[in-house]
Amino acid sequence: MTEEYKKRISKFLSLLLRHQPEKIGLQLDENGWADINELIEKIVPKGFILTLAELEEVVATNDKKRFTFNADKTKIRANQGHSLEIELALTPITPPELLYHGTPEKFAAIIREEGIKKMNRHHVHLSQETETAHKVGSRRGKPVILNVMAGQMYRDGILFYQSENGVWLTDFVAPEYITK
Repeated sequence: MTEEYKKRISKFLSLLLRHQPEKIGLQLDENGWADINELIEKIVPKGFILTLAELEEVVATNDKKRFTFNADKTKIRANQGHSLEIELALTPITPPELLYHGTPEKFAAIIREEGIKKMNRHHVHLSQETETAHKVGSRRGKPVILNVMAGQMYRDGILFYQSENGVWLTDFVAPEYITK
């Protein structure tokens, strides 16, 4: 399987498992899990022929670690970033003192003024490394890395979660917790 094909499959899986499972008539349970056999069968008409081993390779090599299998590898789901109403069953966790948010330069001023909003997702996404934030911010222009005082937020009663792939999640970051 070529890297280009893996990337196409990964993007299509992101669309299906995070936003539009109905695009192929895929059913997700309340926790966002999809049956692997159903997924493999229903993506064929969209031009993707995939074995379980190839799906495992796509999941294992995804640079953002966006997907997770259940214990017996009969189901798959996206780790975070959903616009669908699902329950990820995340447990609150104490964050590090400082987390980072990467954004294109064109959005930095409004974020500093209004805070970091989850928009159409379940949570705001933050990273523990500046490199990851830089990569995220670079997707749509010149990146700006914003420092988020996560430790202070937590002490002020704001909950944080961490997805299986290490992304830090919270509902909103108010402007007073953001520094450049």
